[in-house]
Amino acid sequence: MSKHIHILGICGTFMGGIAVLAKQLGYKVTGSDANVYPPMSTQLAAQGIELIEGYDPSQLDPAPDMVIVGNAMSRGNPCVEYMLNRKLAYTSGPQWLSTHLLQHRYVIAASGTHGKTTTAAMVAWILEYAGLEPGFLIGGVPQNFTESARLGGGYFFVIEADEYDTAFFDKRSKFVHYQPNTLIMNNLEYDHADIFPDLAAIQRQFHHVVRTVPSNGLILMPDNVPALDEVKAQGCWTPVQCLGAEYRGVDGSHWQAKKLRADASQFEVYCKGELAGVVNWNLIGEHNLQNGMMAIAAAHYAGVELSQAITGLGEFKTPKRRMEVKGEVQGIRVYDDFAHHPTAIRTTIAGLRAAVGNERIIAVLEPRSNTMRMGTHQQALAQSLMLADDVLLYQPEGLDWDLQPVADELCAEHSSRQGARQSVDNSVDNSVDNSDKAVIHQHIDALISEITKRAQALDGPCHVLIMSNGSFAGIHDKLLAQL
Repeated sequence: MSKHIHILGICGTFMGGIAVLAKQLGYKVTGSDANVYPPMSTQLAAQGIELIEGYDPSQLDPAPDMVIVGNAMSRGNPCVEYMLNRKLAYTSGPQWLSTHLLQHRYVIAASGTHGKTTTAAMVAWILEYAGLEPGFLIGGVPQNFTESARLGGGYFFVIEADEYDTAFFDKRSKFVHYQPNTLIMNNLEYDHADIFPDLAAIQRQFHHVVRTVPSNGLILMPDNVPALDEVKAQGCWTPVQCLGAEYRGVDGSHWQAKKLRADASQFEVYCKGELAGVVNWNLIGEHNLQNGMMAIAAAHYAGVELSQAITGLGEFKTPKRRMEVKGEVQGIRVYDDFAHHPTAIRTTIAGLRAAVGNERIIAVLEPRSNTMRMGTHQQALAQSLMLADDVLLYQPEGLDWDLQPVADELCAEHSSRQGARQSVDNSVDNSVDNSDKAVIHQHIDALISEITKRAQALDGPCHVLIMSNGSFAGIHDKLLAQL
């Protein structure tokens, strides 16, 4: 009879992936969550995994062989208290994954404040394109595959390496458990203010994972990023290859890219100063160029020919919620993006601006993440939104600070910029009030009406970029319906 695993908090992307992998390994898998809803609920049900809504302790009677506890669970949860009082066997998702799967595979882990999901999906796709049948666990929905997690048929396993904490009983970062052979460190900034007091605390966790990479493995990181250089300086026992910020020929870093188009939709790949090929793809933005270069480097170290890695990357489809086009109505295109940190917001808008030139961009932001709600990044938020023509801010319940100073700073900057443009170009569209470029709404319906009014007042194409790390109350479909 198969051993029984019960997962608390099963409907998150990571824990749902654990459930799929456990099922494929032959375990009987059940699980529960506070809210059981699609798409994860339907994906899990299709795998034959029983789902229970809520945390009534009766779900743990009879006792499973192992309880896997998601990091959203905390003391006081009825199932957690029952589990502890009855001394049921339990572990965390990352620890279970390490013990039962990762110890037996060549692990490629993609870490960093930004780009983990996209980079992991890129690596997995290139390996798949090369016929290596990788396993993977990705915290998103990779569109080159039909699932976000699978065992795979080969030796390689690609994982999105998250620095968030593991469980209520293990406050180390998740990625400390992953035992990577190849570790990608894309970038490092202060984030997750709800669990990390400062950047140094996050750097400490990154160094913990650096300590676990074997000497016959590889660490990939960008050149001249002080926060990562400081991590490396704490001690490194593994070969490191760096990606240069700009092409410098044979005197540059091990890996370099040279943009052939301003929006990075076409770029040359250089290895050790030698041109290896050209990537042509549908993605835009320098952040995606860096993600792609890291993926090529990781796949090449795993044995994929550079030419094959470059061709494969050209067929990569961005994961859902990463500049995903949700629809277009009468020249008004609506995008969904996961950006929720000032750096990600800035690079996302910059990539779109490079692609669309002077066409109108309306940026819509829900500051929903724990770090945003705490106001940690409020001073940098206005600057991150400056490249948009209009900015509509949604003030959700529970936000601990006032968005008005952000809107005021944006309005002042937009008014100044528009005045400068008008002085040299009399064709600048003035059909929308230039003194009110940033507004705040507290109700979704009013926000949708505002977006619609502004978008439809314009002549020519318009791009509505909606950014949130949550569902944003289904605003994308509602907006498209109203348009």
